[in-house]
Amino acid sequence: MGQRPTRRFPVLLGIGLLACSGGCPAGAAERVMLGDASLTAGIPGTGPITVEEVERFLADPKNSVELSPELPLGLSQGTKQITGLDTNPLTRAKIELGRQLYFDPRLSADATLSCASCHDPSQGYGANTRTGLGIRGQQGGRNSPVSFNRILSGAQFWDGRADSLEAQAVGPIANPIEMGFTHEGVVERLKGIPAYEKQFQKVFGGVSIDAVGKAIAAFERVIVTGPSPYDYGEQLRPFADLDEDDIQEDEELAKKYAEAKAAAATYAMSESAQRGREIFFSSKGNCTACHVGANLSDEKFHNLGVGMDKPEPDVGRFAVTKDPKDTGAFKTPTVRNVAYTAPYMHDGSLATLEEVVEWYDKGGHANPNLSDKIKPLKLTDQEKADLVAFMRACTGPTPAVETGRLPAQP
Repeated sequence: MGQRPTRRFPVLLGIGLLACSGGCPAGAAERVMLGDASLTAGIPGTGPITVEEVERFLADPKNSVELSPELPLGLSQGTKQITGLDTNPLTRAKIELGRQLYFDPRLSADATLSCASCHDPSQGYGANTRTGLGIRGQQGGRNSPVSFNRILSGAQFWDGRADSLEAQAVGPIANPIEMGFTHEGVVERLKGIPAYEKQFQKVFGGVSIDAVGKAIAAFERVIVTGPSPYDYGEQLRPFADLDEDDIQEDEELAKKYAEAKAAAATYAMSESAQRGREIFFSSKGNCTACHVGANLSDEKFHNLGVGMDKPEPDVGRFAVTKDPKDTGAFKTPTVRNVAYTAPYMHDGSLATLEEVVEWYDKGGHANPNLSDKIKPLKLTDQEKADLVAFMRACTGPTPAVETGRLPAQP
């Protein structure tokens, strides 16, 4: 586990930072490639952010221009899944305000806990504890889900009780065992911090809990995973059925082939991971029954039998829908960067990826609502190791983020 990489996303096959040629015309959105560190670098300077620095930042017109995001290699196939921008468009000023709020412990009642306390960049945007920990050391009942690639996700939390990223962002603030504050209290606290007041006025017309949610959601939407060895390998696969002589006859195709081949060699999957890929995408592993699409998650809810042997098991999605078939069902997490997000499952009960594979191999835990997608796999020890190797090969960089610069306390 440990610190995850933040290397710059390579530019391949037209993938890179995009902008309007010669500047964006009035009213036009600026195209940007998510993953570019300039979006998350923070207001320039050192130490606490001052009102003067905020004023200079907000005075720059480019920071108020609406952004049209592009997804990096791998995630790019999920462009049609992008959610939330119709009601909460991105701007640099909004993203920066959200960045500050995400890392600011003043959003909690005793100013000890921030969003990043449970969704930490150094811990894969999750927490390497079995369940989340709130103010005064209170222990939650569920593992901390990751906060990256949320731009492709609608309903949030393990049980999907928040219908948007904006709703999710403000939920923990008022949860008594998480941040333990009130929405009214956090709004008043932020109004008393001049650098925040300036930004909220410029971006939203004032401080409100709705604005807090929109700002944090904007920041979270630009935190995406970059290309992984798996993605570079997939980029090369379409060329496998083509004759190399035919490829070389087409100058543009030959260039793309050379770039894809070089990238796949530089970020190569091991032979074990390649075998694991075949298991993952075949009926042998049946992983894509749930882990499918650009983010390797169907964004749906399934009962895997986890925790269902307890006297009073967590009912999961049922608490939201009241539909008996949702009893014990939880949202499918992404496989991307899963190597950094142990422990696993909604209750953090599985410590390693090896344990996760063993769970699926045995067919979960029998219960009346067990998903029909869960069946014993009967994998060999080598096949289990290969499957773990493949999941590790789904690891890509996240953008470098400024975590320390926050508005000065008056």
